[in-house]
This record gives sequence, structure tokens and C-alpha cells, in this order.
Amino acid sequence: MKKITTILILTILVFISNSCSKHDDEVIVDCFGDSILTELKHSTEGTNSKTINYSIQYSGSNTVTSVKWTFGDGTPAQTINSATGVVSHTYTAAGTFEVKADVTISKSGGSCTISPKKSVTVN
Repeated sequence: MKKITTILILTILVFISNSCSKHDDEVIVDCFGDSILTELKHSTEGTNSKTINYSIQYSGSNTVTSVKWTFGDGTPAQTINSATGVVSHTYTAAGTFEVKADVTISKSGGSCTISPKKSVTVN
């Protein structure tokens, strides 16, 4: 009986120590939560109404590591490696375009990508 009790106690201690330890390779970034905290902003350039300035406003505690912009007019996507993702784009024609920003959020080696979209009208 004493041996069974000792084995049971040791098994419980091993289980508790393994379940409470933090593993660095198990970092989880909350993509849904961060998507709520991320906003795609735009403004028209004062001197040219076809030039639109874009940026990302992120109010979370993780780090924005890159933003891949798709402007909706068929031009190649443009990747910006900065927290704000600030970029300007000049459209060749007027119209309404769906702009998308693939925003990569990182935390301690873990990451996720969220993709806010916005319709932008160019005059």
C-alpha cells in the first residue's frame, strides 16, 4: 500500500509540474482580438486626388511586423515592414477600389495575419 501511495504521489507531482510549465514554442497570438484592434486608415493627398495615403492603426499590445497592401486596381501588392504600414498609392483612373492590408502581428516568436478591407472611392 505504501508503494502504491508513493507512486501515485510522484505521478501527480510530475503531472502538475508538466501542466503548469510554460513552453516558449507554444506562443499564441489572438488574431480575432487583434483584428478588432486594427483599423485601415486612408486620406487623399492634397495636391493629387488620385494619390491616397494609407496606414494601419493598431491599438493592441503585440507588434505589427509587416503590412502587405493590395490596392484593388491590379497593381502588384506592396509590402511594408513597419509598425504603421504607411504607404501612398496613385491610381491611374477614378473609381471605387477594394483595398486590403494583410497585417502580420507578432508576439514572442508567434504570429498571425489579419486582413482588414475597405472600399475607397478615387475621384
